[in-house]
Amino acid sequence: MKYPDNMTDVAMLQPDYLGFIFHEASSRNFTDSIPKLPESIKKVGVFVDEKVEFISGQIEKHKLSAIQLHGHESPEICRLLKSSGVKVFKVFSIKNEFDFSVLTSYEEVCDYFLFDTKGKLPGGNGYTFDWSVLKQYPSTKPFFLSGGIGLDQVENLKHFLASDASKYCFAIDVNSRFEIEPGLKDLEKLKELKTQLLF
Repeated sequence: MKYPDNMTDVAMLQPDYLGFIFHEASSRNFTDSIPKLPESIKKVGVFVDEKVEFISGQIEKHKLSAIQLHGHESPEICRLLKSSGVKVFKVFSIKNEFDFSVLTSYEEVCDYFLFDTKGKLPGGNGYTFDWSVLKQYPSTKPFFLSGGIGLDQVENLKHFLASDASKYCFAIDVNSRFEIEPGLKDLEKLKELKTQLLF
């Protein structure tokens, strides 16, 4: 999310989370103030290899409930940030295969994993990875499914959510395929997604 008025509109759809990107290189970089949102909606700050001091400052300034770490953050950085009381989502990028052993050192220092598509950018690349890779998921830690999910994937998404691979899938993360422009969400598309996934 980037524009306050758009946040207020999207909040009416009652998502569990709204994300705010704090990464200067991103076209969705957030520099504004977050309007008052329903307490049921958790505010998530998205960071890419930022210093702990900067992340902590944004947590305090915007009263973030969670942080999504999209870079090469170490387990120790995750541990330090988790100790501040926020939920920590650690992002891992997948294309056609993935070495799940890298998750081991993050098990105790993250609340959720988030699996995104490996691409040129840290996120928001607009295309999906091969979800069947998650059949090999060795953990019991809940994860977010992300990466280029759009309305044209709804049937595939339903199939995935009905499969064993989704056993620990906690939430669906959508972004670029539901935008009018970077950071400006398309309400009609989001409404359609919500309608189609209520099964």
